[in-house]
Amino acid sequence: MISVGIEAINAFGGMAYLDVMELANHRDLDAPRFKNLLMKEKAVALPYEDPVTCAVNAAKPIIDSLSESEKNRIELVITCSESGIDFGKSMSTYIHHYLGLNRNCRLFELKQACYSGTAGLQMAVNFILSQTSPGAKALVIASDISRFLVAEGGDALTEDWSYAEPSGGAGAVAVLVSEQPYVFQVDVGANGYYGFEVMDTCRPIPDSEAGNTDLSLMSYLDCCEQTFLEYQKKVAGVDYRNTFNYLSFHTPFGGMVKGAHRTMMRKMARAKPDEIEADFEMRVMPGVTYCQRVGNIMGATVLLSLASTIDKGNFDTPKRIGCFSYGSGCCSEFYSGVVTKQGQERLRRFNIEKELNERYQLSMEEYEHLLLESGTVKFGTRNVKLDLGLIPGALDKSRGKQRLVLEEIREFHREYRWI
Repeated sequence: MISVGIEAINAFGGMAYLDVMELANHRDLDAPRFKNLLMKEKAVALPYEDPVTCAVNAAKPIIDSLSESEKNRIELVITCSESGIDFGKSMSTYIHHYLGLNRNCRLFELKQACYSGTAGLQMAVNFILSQTSPGAKALVIASDISRFLVAEGGDALTEDWSYAEPSGGAGAVAVLVSEQPYVFQVDVGANGYYGFEVMDTCRPIPDSEAGNTDLSLMSYLDCCEQTFLEYQKKVAGVDYRNTFNYLSFHTPFGGMVKGAHRTMMRKMARAKPDEIEADFEMRVMPGVTYCQRVGNIMGATVLLSLASTIDKGNFDTPKRIGCFSYGSGCCSEFYSGVVTKQGQERLRRFNIEKELNERYQLSMEEYEHLLLESGTVKFGTRNVKLDLGLIPGALDKSRGKQRLVLEEIREFHREYRWI
């Protein structure tokens, strides 16, 4: 069997961010409860940033690193998102255009809440394994922007969403999948997947969310256990504590991951509290690091955790990473792969941490102003001209970096430009 996996991976955490402790203080959130989120910063989408701009800005450095012949072997572009901009037209068409890819290419979009990125990755892996087009590559981009207009939901969907605001982010992760898994070699066939119908969170209308936070947590914990048990059935001798050098989780916020890992260590390894804490810091925290700085970007979050793990981990020798992906509604999967020092070096070429450090920090006044302007571009907006100078400092920070921004919507067609 051929090798398959991630040839290149890059993340984009937006052009601007907010210190979430400032937000917590501003909203008078309970300090101990907020601390348990393990959040530091959240990416905030500017009015001229949308899932397309985030996707292109994540993928462009990867595309620019390829030769023309390598670029022309991209035969599949999958966009993974729950922030779609049209009921029919896929975002992948815009992304394909602005990345300048070969027209002999399949373009489509898929959705299953926060599981979508893993769904796209696994679809791409199986396309490569099929060998229907030997040497082909697939570009998978998970891109999402959080919404904070909460839908009225009666008694079942009226949970406190004030703690979702600090963790809701914006951004994208792009992965190039091929027969050259330089960054992450997938363990083929080592997959435990598990799904059932549950109404934990949803987007009942395009620009709003509703949900039950307690139900979502219970579903997440159940799926984490069941996917691993299914993975265990397929791979002989697997042990939660010893098989994986690192673990990358879908990370709505770090506290949720810490709770899930604690539960797994108790059930699977009968570990004591001090052992669990040490294990979390060693195997899980490297993958939480970037998620703490971007927030929940839905289908991209487990891939952001994977990128963070690879960037922050120690790969002097090849190491295996276990990945847990969860999407509300629900579908989930536990899968794994191997990373080498070469893979870490290749990922670091894209300077993800440096790009996060160079974002513009919003003041609370600017953030509140952006919330008022957030309705400028909605699902179904027909005509609008965007004010790129709304937050001058944010634009200045990004000038010259070849970033794509949304300039105008004219008769529903989105028109972008580079800055």
